[in-house]
Amino acid sequence: RIQILFEVMSLYCAVVARKTTVLAKYEQCKGNFSQVLNEVLQKIDRDGKLTYAVDAYLFHYIASDMITYLCITSEDFPRSTAFAFLQDIMTRFVKVYGITAKTALPYAMDSEFSKVLQNQMRYYIENPGAGTMSKVQSDIDDLKQIMVKNIDSLSQRGERLELLVDRADNLSNQSTNFQRQSRELRRAMFWKNIKMYLVIGVVGFVIFWIILSISCGGVHIPKCRGKN
Repeated sequence: RIQILFEVMSLYCAVVARKTTVLAKYEQCKGNFSQVLNEVLQKIDRDGKLTYAVDAYLFHYIASDMITYLCITSEDFPRSTAFAFLQDIMTRFVKVYGITAKTALPYAMDSEFSKVLQNQMRYYIENPGAGTMSKVQSDIDDLKQIMVKNIDSLSQRGERLELLVDRADNLSNQSTNFQRQSRELRRAMFWKNIKMYLVIGVVGFVIFWIILSISCGGVHIPKCRGKN
């Protein structure tokens, strides 16, 4: 049985793999993802789209041309968004790496593409409706035709398949992201106010100088100087 340690609707992990060889991966929070992913990847033996249900977690994947694009979500995370995310990732991966992925070593693309996974995961988590609004959705089959299978709770070695997700670590990551976004917003507002004050100051000075020039007989204010 999968032990549930996280109740927030989320997208936990994403991976790009060639059969069981992981090429790139990003984890939104800590957990025994590698162990469970290996078991799931072994079950994928043909191209297609499928969702595996493991207790309160869903393993969505798109397999195409020997490469599997897979993500792990909570059971209440929109499936349309999950598959829109996978389609997005597949398009980006194929565009950058093409056929080189078929012979690449384990984690050969991880240093570069894990950042793409991170950025896109953040986008689809913050925009759970992206799956219904995105143009990518038009390229995805009707979700009713993408099967959902309950995966056997026992691994091929006869051991209990258990996914452990560290809730505290994920909440910490979300808190850190919120604090970072708050700092960026405050910094942006600060500079916006500074620019506004500068513009007001310059405009005010120009108006003052125009009035002074008119009153004193020109730009060089000869009348006012003569009085002094």
